[in-house]
Amino acid sequence: MNRIAYKEKNPNAYNALLALEGHVRNSGLESRLLDLLCLRVSQINGCAFCVDMHSKDLRVSGETADRLALLPVWRETDCFTQRERAVLAFAEALTTLGREGVPDEVDAAALTEGGESMLVDLAVAVGTINVWNRLGVAFRSKAGAYQAKAK
Repeated sequence: MNRIAYKEKNPNAYNALLALEGHVRNSGLESRLLDLLCLRVSQINGCAFCVDMHSKDLRVSGETADRLALLPVWRETDCFTQRERAVLAFAEALTTLGREGVPDEVDAAALTEGGESMLVDLAVAVGTINVWNRLGVAFRSKAGAYQAKAK
């Protein structure tokens, strides 16, 4: 059961986050790549609602069961592209941000994959899914009911 229906209790905050999500989705970053990033960050943060949502969206977009199953251990496999690996490393570094920040090699690899503007959009995407995750975890958003839309 949800603790608080945050969408109804504070629609201004919810709408502001939707606007940020809209920017991310229109930034030019590929939809599947964003969903992969969102799924991985949601796994790290333990947000069941977002894991459910992004895994369903990825399946609808054609993602394989093998890649979905191997996402938590992506470093140990060869089924992710260089671009995906750079994005996942950057997303994980920002999500688990420590005192040292994002390691130089992680930043450089992500920068190589898309340039400075893409890196800014990527950082905003990571920040956005982290906010969604924190809402989902804090208010116990129930997983399972999300229905993916055909893409």
